[in-house]
Amino acid sequence: MKIILFKISIGLLLFTLMGCNQKKKELNAAILPISKEIKYAKGFKIDNYNGYSVLRITNTWPESKQIYTYILQEKNAKIPDSLKQFTVISVPIKKIVVTSTTHIPALELLGVEKTLIGFPSTDFISSIKTRALIDARKVREVGKNENLNTEILIDLAPDVIIGFGLNNTNPTLDNLQKSGLNVIYNGDWNEKTPLAKAEWIKLFGALYGLETKANQIFSEIETAYKSALTTAKKASNEPTVLCGSQYQNQWFVPQGNSWAAQFLKDAHSNYLWKNTNGTGSLSLSFETVLDKAKMAEFWIAPGDFVSLKEMSDSNFHYKEFQAFKNKKVYSYALNKGKKGGILYFEWSCSRPDWVLKDFIKILHPELLPNYKTHFFNQLN
Repeated sequence: MKIILFKISIGLLLFTLMGCNQKKKELNAAILPISKEIKYAKGFKIDNYNGYSVLRITNTWPESKQIYTYILQEKNAKIPDSLKQFTVISVPIKKIVVTSTTHIPALELLGVEKTLIGFPSTDFISSIKTRALIDARKVREVGKNENLNTEILIDLAPDVIIGFGLNNTNPTLDNLQKSGLNVIYNGDWNEKTPLAKAEWIKLFGALYGLETKANQIFSEIETAYKSALTTAKKASNEPTVLCGSQYQNQWFVPQGNSWAAQFLKDAHSNYLWKNTNGTGSLSLSFETVLDKAKMAEFWIAPGDFVSLKEMSDSNFHYKEFQAFKNKKVYSYALNKGKKGGILYFEWSCSRPDWVLKDFIKILHPELLPNYKTHFFNQLN
């Protein structure tokens, strides 16, 4: 009888322990975060919890030390007291104001462009879908980035304002936050690689509850970019490339570790400043550039010029470059929207695969015989 009672006691104890372990597992599942996979971007991280996510944004501008934390709260979800000190945003959002044309493609790719209710300097927007909304007066003008109209924005009452900072002094955005508006800093422009910039669509996916769609879109872009890389490796040569043009007595060219230089490297070209250090631009004299690049085979992105004549009228000495003589000058400035905004500035960050294919088409046309460029065209 004692043995039977002992076995029953052990059985009850094991059952109780198993029940406690199960409850502990469930509790841990509710508490421990599930981090979203961010493969390339260095500027943001998203941790998913039960009913809410923690969005952390870093590297919002060069050498930034600031960390911005936002809590994305689903309906009826409970937020721990320890997190209530941060900006809490109810998701999915319904109304948004963005402040850079580079934010527009993410909205359109996700199919939520109709939630855009305000933008500064709307003439810069080129995308057909969003321009139609502007023309229908569904997107309100909210001033300029350096001086956003607080009264209009308070009246619009967006769920989120997506802003950006060039340094740690952002009085306009600070005032909006003090007025009770939710401001999220977007640091996509500060990423160093093409795919890293494009991956910021995942931030917008989290705001709209469209994480799966955002992941799928980015995966397709990543696959297309890698496919273009494979195509470029088939090139039989690496043509020399010059970039930029003279502005106020200085010639600016991308540094060797920059976003633009990465495209030229991936397109299997010999960019003449590829061995310089840095991720920004080099400031050079005209004589220095002429000496190094006079015989360059291609001239890509010579500023906003739309014809060779316009270039030579600006500076007669451009005619001394071999690429100019051979009419191998390619510009992004010809593809403009209805109000003159340049499509390249708007879409290149979100669709790096298009940029890379454009460069491959220019430098190695035999590799993409049926491809039509999205951004770059040969100047006549």
